[in-house]
Amino acid sequence: MTEIRLDAAWIDYLLIALYFLFVLGVGWFAKRGVSNSIEFFLSGRSLPAWVTGLAFISANLGAVEVMGMSANGAQYGYPTFHYFWVGAVPAMLFLGVVMMPFYYGSKVRSVPEFMRMRFGTGAHLVNAISFALAQILIAGVNLYLLGTIVNRLLGWPLWVGLVVAAAIVLAYITLGGLSAAIYNEVLQFFVIVAALLPLTLIGLHRVGGWQGLVDRVTADSEAGGAEQLSTWPGAALSGFENPVLSTIGIVFGLGFVLSFGYWTTNFVEVQRAMASKDITSARMTPIIGAFPKMFVPFIVIIPGMIAAVLVGELTRYKEVYAAEGEAAATAATGVTYNDSLLLLMRDVLPTGLLGLAIAGLLAAFMAGMAANVSAFNTVFSYDLWQQYVKKDRPDDYYLKVGRIATVAACVIAIFSALIAANFSNLMDYLQTLFGFFNAPLFATFLLGMFWKRATPTAGWVGLVAGTLSAVVVFVMSETGVFSLPGQGAAFLAAGVAFVVDIVLMVVVSLATQPKPVGELRGLVYSETPRADLVDPDEKSLPIWRRPVPMAILGLVLVIALNVVFA
Repeated sequence: MTEIRLDAAWIDYLLIALYFLFVLGVGWFAKRGVSNSIEFFLSGRSLPAWVTGLAFISANLGAVEVMGMSANGAQYGYPTFHYFWVGAVPAMLFLGVVMMPFYYGSKVRSVPEFMRMRFGTGAHLVNAISFALAQILIAGVNLYLLGTIVNRLLGWPLWVGLVVAAAIVLAYITLGGLSAAIYNEVLQFFVIVAALLPLTLIGLHRVGGWQGLVDRVTADSEAGGAEQLSTWPGAALSGFENPVLSTIGIVFGLGFVLSFGYWTTNFVEVQRAMASKDITSARMTPIIGAFPKMFVPFIVIIPGMIAAVLVGELTRYKEVYAAEGEAAATAATGVTYNDSLLLLMRDVLPTGLLGLAIAGLLAAFMAGMAANVSAFNTVFSYDLWQQYVKKDRPDDYYLKVGRIATVAACVIAIFSALIAANFSNLMDYLQTLFGFFNAPLFATFLLGMFWKRATPTAGWVGLVAGTLSAVVVFVMSETGVFSLPGQGAAFLAAGVAFVVDIVLMVVVSLATQPKPVGELRGLVYSETPRADLVDPDEKSLPIWRRPVPMAILGLVLVIALNVVFA
């Protein structure tokens, strides 16, 4: 790892230092607004839609988005666009139009708390524990990449970088809670764009513009060639050689199960919308986020593709990978796909812009880790500690628990970062985690929200069985029972988890006692009056502030992008 060094000058270090000081200053400023647990965990439900909307998208612009997607761009090319245009935007629009009214209107403090109100303590406990575990593991991914940047910039050992990076995130979250995270995420969004846009433009100039990139990718037939310039059928990404099965795998596995499972039930994202000042703002939060989300691929995936044809080590890695596999490619070159963005930065960015780009990467990783940590401390404090360990304590007590949980999360993330270090493509790791935790959760939510007969027993049985089935599929793939290249195994595991969860929930629901209909208002669509799901003055708002018209516009745009790049 120390072979890749970013030769920054003093001006680059100055930019990075100023950025860190600003981040800590935001945390200190936000501390003044934290006097109770709701202000610490949910910003007092007082923020406008444009702030929560930018924070919503920035919280997802972490290691997965930036390094993972650039790695996927280098490895697969255009099919990686599916993670945005099939695997994100439609689900974000659905969250804003259909699901946020239930979350916000019920005044729950977390997604697992909604699960407790709908299905009782069994499903709630399973959801809260699995979510908390997932956030620690995913925080480790962001922290690992933070430590990697520090290692390559300063030459520090990885463990020192991990500790320093964790300490910075810990400082501003402990001080200012969710408000500090959200305000920093808005700042980080602009820093990330300012960092990655010049990298993309300079990289394109180096390869001869867009047509030059197309020509170079097409010429590299051994590593994918022209297949990397078409989004469909995306066989290399899905792992299915048959184009029909590949399309089904992407649409159902990624576009429906993994995508809707992540965006509609993941409290990391939903928490930002819950911090909004009213239902309309909460609904607009993911819809506002969907518009920049459509265009993020052009500053994260395209640089990965450029690096794969411009950087000598990565070009060689890709050739050996295609012929002899991952281990041989790493041994021959000393790099992996995860290094794509760093290698491109090293080779094309001048002094000053390199510092800005490094600050942008650090911003992305801190945004991602802070989002994971702030969601973890809320679920741990409200859904685990308050519900099952210490009930009916003063509000100050839970505020202290939240700060202690923040410290614990950052410490544990240091160790979980070492797990992420074992994956050459971090998206493989993340999609596996999402298959374990998000796919069965989405199935449970979907059935529970639209079928009033779904019972509490069915809720926890479906969750446990769905998660275990995803684990079984993963183990079978890892032990050679079957083999799917790319991220096909993750798509299959998610699909199996979803189907197993739905089938078992239906069977168990028909054999057990449902909740009384009178207790389902605000939790089940058919039992909730429309007046409970919208603000009374929504119709008087201008069209650009109304959720449904803006969601329709977003859907039209994302369909157009899918057609243009098909």
